Amino acid sequence: MMKTDRRRIESLEDLCSRDDENCFDRQMHPDLVREEEELERSINPLEYTNNYWLNLSREFIKQQMNRQPNTSKAKNIIFFLGDGMGLTTIAAARNLLGGTEQKLAFEEFPYSGLSKTYSVDRIVSDSACTATAYLCGVKAMKGTIGVNGQVNMGDCAAGVDRNNFVDSIAKWAMDAGKSAGVVTTTRVTHASPAGVYAHIADRDWENDSKVKEACGAKSAKIKDIAYQLMHGDVGRKLSFIMGGGKQNFIDSSFYENGRRSDGLDLIEYFQQEHPDNVYVETRNELMQVNLSEANRVLGLYQDSHMLCHLETDENTNQPTLEEMTIKAIEHLQRNENGYFVFIEGGLIDWLHHFNKPRLALDETVEFSKAIQAARQMTSEEDTLIVVTADHSHAFSYGGYPQRNSDVFAPAPASGKDGKPYMPLNYANGPSFPTFFDSASGQRVDPSLNIVGNANDEFPATWPMQWETHGGDDVPVYASGPWSHLFTGVYEQNALPHFMAYAACLGNGLTMCKT
Repeated sequence: MMKTDRRRIESLEDLCSRDDENCFDRQMHPDLVREEEELERSINPLEYTNNYWLNLSREFIKQQMNRQPNTSKAKNIIFFLGDGMGLTTIAAARNLLGGTEQKLAFEEFPYSGLSKTYSVDRIVSDSACTATAYLCGVKAMKGTIGVNGQVNMGDCAAGVDRNNFVDSIAKWAMDAGKSAGVVTTTRVTHASPAGVYAHIADRDWENDSKVKEACGAKSAKIKDIAYQLMHGDVGRKLSFIMGGGKQNFIDSSFYENGRRSDGLDLIEYFQQEHPDNVYVETRNELMQVNLSEANRVLGLYQDSHMLCHLETDENTNQPTLEEMTIKAIEHLQRNENGYFVFIEGGLIDWLHHFNKPRLALDETVEFSKAIQAARQMTSEEDTLIVVTADHSHAFSYGGYPQRNSDVFAPAPASGKDGKPYMPLNYANGPSFPTFFDSASGQRVDPSLNIVGNANDEFPATWPMQWETHGGDDVPVYASGPWSHLFTGVYEQNALPHFMAYAACLGNGLTMCKT
């Protein structure tokens, strides 16, 4: 039987008078503010009544009862991936839409579930092995892409053994005569998009220089990720490719910022491969492309990742994720057999790693805009849209902020040290020294450093070079044919098999319905 720690109880009792029965509740919920300090609120007056909430629940029940599963064959599959977009990120991002009661576009989807994101070797995974799971249907080792659990990260020999390769749903779709594409706000050779087309033992091997650095003499047999995108069995057949990462495609002798050292210019190769291949580097060029005449389209808008939305202005010649999504669908829908497209809001993750929630949450809203555009362009009758995340983050949302208050402002009560604390915080990350004075051993008032700038860092409670991922389950939202399959709690690697079942793609598990 567990023993009670009387010292702990006595220390708690020291905080309260013996006759104050509600003291502990106030200690655990320090959200009370003096009446004159209460924030001005603009809450719907009806929310103070019974009928408002009863009617809301009745309408939802009616909606659920009227919902009929769509068991048609999916002609098209659009797979949206919010990198690092855990439930906390989604809940906090609603505030940018006008309040916690608002919904992002994908929260209107009829079906949702949860996927378990652990990998073969890690409780908390990364974007490489998760891409292998949600695109290829097999869980793998951290840091590897498109290979099974027989390959450890950085294993130069095992990584080229084709017996260890696993194909993505993009290949299954193309084998069925469909077109396929990749859109991302990160480098197109980054871990998530690479899961569509690459087989590699290390996610960092985006160019040949990285492979040579890691494998030396063994590197001759290893094709880097950018090379696989241009020459690989899947990569060279993708009809639409868009994002950042130009640096990984060109030798440094040809291009100042190039990272290759093999004398190749893979962009030039793409342009010469077919007379109707189209390469673009600016938003203006993309908007002028005649998609009806283009064979394949490649867009690389930055040397590395694309700029995040709040870093752009009217002079930034870079398309939004919504604009790239629209162009992708316009191009791919020409195929009468349908298409598969992977679309990633990749900078949500990147910005959380920097402890910058203003930017991360704004990217979540931009991601939602792209999904809304896709829904407007397609029909639920023949297009399956799936929205999920690869993993979560060590990002918390708490502190009892009042309704319709600024989620980026301090909570209404102070911490035990008398200083304000923030509703948005990180368990770890690079911002730790900004919010903790090592000389005094005291916390720094966060309001001194959080000043309303888009690049504001928010508090982290443990010093790390980068904030880490989280190990919690991530949400999955689905609409369209067979979207009801995506309910419940399941392994992340089930996702491509659900999609393949809906579209009758032959990946070994599909039992075709028509």
